Amino acid sequence: MIYPSVNDLSKDGKYNRYTLVIAASKCARILTDEYVKQREYAEKLIANKETDKSLISMIKREYRDEKAVKSAINKLYEGEFIIGSAEDAAAMAAQSAADAPQEEESKEEPSETADDGAQEAKDE
Repeated sequence: MIYPSVNDLSKDGKYNRYTLVIAASKCARILTDEYVKQREYAEKLIANKETDKSLISMIKREYRDEKAVKSAINKLYEGEFIIGSAEDAAAMAAQSAADAPQEEESKEEPSETADDGAQEAKDE
């Protein structure tokens, strides 16, 4: 049996077993994808002879040594992954969409300043 138990994860009945299974499987998929990404990068470095480290030492221990489902359950219990509802996801998407234009505006301002400096250099 995996610790923490289903009762510990359900937060006193807040989440049912189906929700926990779906959340654990999505988290496990994220962890597996990260493992694959790190392994591909390590293999690329070894193939190009850019490093003398072993493949195992280049992949983070949490992805390499533990099963993805066990790591996902532990991360859910510790609060590193959060179970959210559809409303929470919509609110987070709206918040990130609202933040995106502000970031683009701040990115544009330095480039315009750089262009002005280049034009001044041409005029001289």
